[in-house]
Amino acid sequence: MSVIKIVETVWAISAVCLVVLVLLHSPKGDGLGSFSGQAQLFTSTKSAETTLNRVTWVLAVIFMGTTVLLSANWLTP
Repeated sequence: MSVIKIVETVWAISAVCLVVLVLLHSPKGDGLGSFSGQAQLFTSTKSAETTLNRVTWVLAVIFMGTTVLLSANWLTP
């Protein structure tokens, strides 16, 4: 498997996960987090929101970094 295919796979997975995480965020209500039982996974809603924010930021950085790598053609031999 080439490096380009690996980066494309990471890019696609991060895009899908990013969409799901953004949908799980709640503006002031439960959002779509109520469907997954998200509130039961954490001890408080504050820790759940903090964890969602951190994971979302990490995935956003991964997505943007792989987008730059793929669009700039820095990985081509």
